[in-house]
Amino acid sequence: MKMNALLSVKFFKTESGNEPVRDWLLEDLTIEERKVVGRDIKIIQMSWPIGMPLVKSMGSGLWEVRSSLGNKLARVLFTFHNNEIILLHGFVKKSQKTLKKDLELAKQRKSLFKKG
Repeated sequence: MKMNALLSVKFFKTESGNEPVRDWLLEDLTIEERKVVGRDIKIIQMSWPIGMPLVKSMGSGLWEVRSSLGNKLARVLFTFHNNEIILLHGFVKKSQKTLKKDLELAKQRKSLFKKG
């Protein structure tokens, strides 16, 4: 049986030092909801590559963690860099489809991360 190496996880950091996904987790989610999202990210860390229903490819090197928080759905968009999971954008879904603005924001942060 193949053992997967544990990937490390980093939060995308803005030029001013903010970490948008960490801020979202702490400001917008309850402790229990944070535990669910954290558990799902830990599963990805330990089991990559992994697919649906937990992870979905969003194209352009972006992936989506799909966490169910009871009556709402949380999403964290991430990418990979040097065997690291880079958490780019987190949000609660309000519609069936991931909004273009959420994808564009993650793409923008991905390109900023790659430059830095």
